[in-house]
Amino acid sequence: MKPFYCLVLLSLWLAPSRAWSHQQPTQPTTQVLTANRTPSLLKIDGVLEEEWNAAPATGPFTNQWPLDSGFAEARTEVKVLFNDQFLYVSAVNYQRREDLIIQSLKRDQLEPFWRSDGFAILVDPLRQKSTGFLFGVNAGGAQLDGAVTQTSAWSQTNENWDNKWFSAVKVYDDYWIAEMAIPFTALRFKEGADGWGLNFIRNDMKRNVFATWSPVPVQLAGTDLAHLGTLQWGQPLHPVRSRVTLVPYMAGGHSRNHEEGEPAKTRGDVGLDAKVSLTSSLNLDLTLRPDFSNVEVDRQMTNVTRFSLLYPERRNFFLENADLFANFGSWNVKPFFSRTIGLHDGDPVPIAAGARLSGNLTNSLRIGLMDVQTETTDEVSANNYFVATVQQRVLARSVIKALVTNRQTTRATGGDTQLDYNRTLGGEFQYTAPKASFNVYLRAHTAQTPEKLSENNYISTQVSYLTKKYYGGLMLEKVGENYVNDLSFIPRLHNYDAARDTTVRIGHYTVNPWFGWLIYPKNSKTNIIELNTWSVINFRSDGSFLERYTSLNVSFAFKDTRKLYVEATNNEVNLPFPSDILDNDQPIPVEHYNFTQYSARYTTDTRKAFNGSVNASFGNFYNGTRLEYGMTLNFRSQPWGLFGVSFLQNDIRLPEAYGKAQFTLVGPRAEVSLRNNLWWTTFLQYNTQAGNFNINSRVQWRFKPMSDIFVVYTDNYATTDMRVKNKGVVFKLTYWLNL
Repeated sequence: MKPFYCLVLLSLWLAPSRAWSHQQPTQPTTQVLTANRTPSLLKIDGVLEEEWNAAPATGPFTNQWPLDSGFAEARTEVKVLFNDQFLYVSAVNYQRREDLIIQSLKRDQLEPFWRSDGFAILVDPLRQKSTGFLFGVNAGGAQLDGAVTQTSAWSQTNENWDNKWFSAVKVYDDYWIAEMAIPFTALRFKEGADGWGLNFIRNDMKRNVFATWSPVPVQLAGTDLAHLGTLQWGQPLHPVRSRVTLVPYMAGGHSRNHEEGEPAKTRGDVGLDAKVSLTSSLNLDLTLRPDFSNVEVDRQMTNVTRFSLLYPERRNFFLENADLFANFGSWNVKPFFSRTIGLHDGDPVPIAAGARLSGNLTNSLRIGLMDVQTETTDEVSANNYFVATVQQRVLARSVIKALVTNRQTTRATGGDTQLDYNRTLGGEFQYTAPKASFNVYLRAHTAQTPEKLSENNYISTQVSYLTKKYYGGLMLEKVGENYVNDLSFIPRLHNYDAARDTTVRIGHYTVNPWFGWLIYPKNSKTNIIELNTWSVINFRSDGSFLERYTSLNVSFAFKDTRKLYVEATNNEVNLPFPSDILDNDQPIPVEHYNFTQYSARYTTDTRKAFNGSVNASFGNFYNGTRLEYGMTLNFRSQPWGLFGVSFLQNDIRLPEAYGKAQFTLVGPRAEVSLRNNLWWTTFLQYNTQAGNFNINSRVQWRFKPMSDIFVVYTDNYATTDMRVKNKGVVFKLTYWLNL
């Protein structure tokens, strides 16, 4: 354990003896901005018309990161207008043209957006401080929109949420203007409300600073919903609403499965998505024969654990009000995971139709109902998936939640002999302090199967605390051996027995404590130094020890965007079954293992045209050793092109009886923005662990807002001999129509 203490001493030696004593900004903590009504439809072109002259403007923005004291050096002036159709926003962002950083012109790129000079508006129309909408543009005009949800002290932005809105950017020598028109049809709100929650966020990459109009503490994200100001309506708001939105599609494709020796296939499909506004805050989404062939391919990862990896949901139908369904459980247990619907072992299962009702019944009561019917394949039976959820807000920011799921086989195929079912019922309580510094969770779920098994519960409690200098928490969790939830993601419940070639469920307890210390150096090249320790300890249901993971790390965030991360991790495992961790039919035996790994990662200045990162990890691994090393290299031709390559190598050496392996993952990529509405993206992913070399190339032309033409080409080869597995091309047209 000595290296753990060495890391602590290293960080204390590098940290200055004094930290910032944060001073609150002198401006009011509650900001108010009045939106005046305009009688005309404004032209969105980045050139501000006369109507903007009389609109009230914001005062100076407050620094939010890396320090939350004082006013922002780069000035931002924002005004808001509205009519019955649109919420209009104009922002004058002062920055010299030659200092602007634009990472990408591609839409909905969350990380490149926050690493570019940009401006965003965050609105909470229902003023619940739990859900909101983010609309942003970078200095190149690339749009970002997303649904923001608040879970405990952290806000999360789902950039896969999309809607129809308009924006334009115009760059001058000493400033750039962002102009937006957001249709009221894109938002959910209660008519007659006298104000909305509001904040503005400014990215200043020259100084590596983020500033907000309404002050947000540095330990929270700038999108935090607990620290919004107020958007006050100068006159009553009576928006014109589009009750129905139709998004029909046509798709065609040509493919061939060489691996199975199948002949080439040509397909053609039509389908429809529909959005029906039942009330101003309650929405019905319908889908008929949905097609997800245009969804961006998953980024492949090397997996050296004994458990499955979690990949994000990217399919549009499952993203509207996704927090209603997805924000149950903990990081370790997801009682509902939408990728269990319409996917089987990573391959798509046809969906016949689906419906989702979601939104607010009252200011404090939200509901979500979802029903999806899948079709049969040669391997998978047809199933109906039903999910119901309700969230009742209590106190200032706390919530009581309930979840019901049901999977019912409707038509058996393959090896299935009966129409089985799987049902779950769960309830949760989340207490969040008014300013999100203290949080408590209570969770209880149960599962039902035809066998009516006992030990079928999931129970969890969690406490966390967050301040500017310290954070910590403790989670206690129990997963019963027979908590069989077909719509969940619970990797540690399912353990593979390599000797018998079967998967065995193991009920377990989890103890998960964590603690972190934040240091804000004064007069230093470092913005933040963070020390963190994290442990996950698992026991069987009878109390016997299963495994433990303990990490101690220190990270340095420099003022020029460079980052350094150093970590030591110790693993202790009572292996329950022989494990074929190298997938070579030579499983390691059931024993007690204790091994330690040391790792470091360094990221260069992301504002530079050439930037990248290097990482390395070495140490013991079960009864052998593991060396991991990798790098990324990126080149940005601002603003139209981003080119890069990533490389990751794992060298695992076990005793001779259990073999050795080299897992290589190489991922060249190219993103070319021919215009703000025409993008070409190509990924090459060479993965020896999966035995697959994948080529995915996608062209997207947004010929009208939210209306697209896609051309997607995919090609897969075996890494051993570059034998072609399958290849295909897809054409798809979608059109967004408001009725």
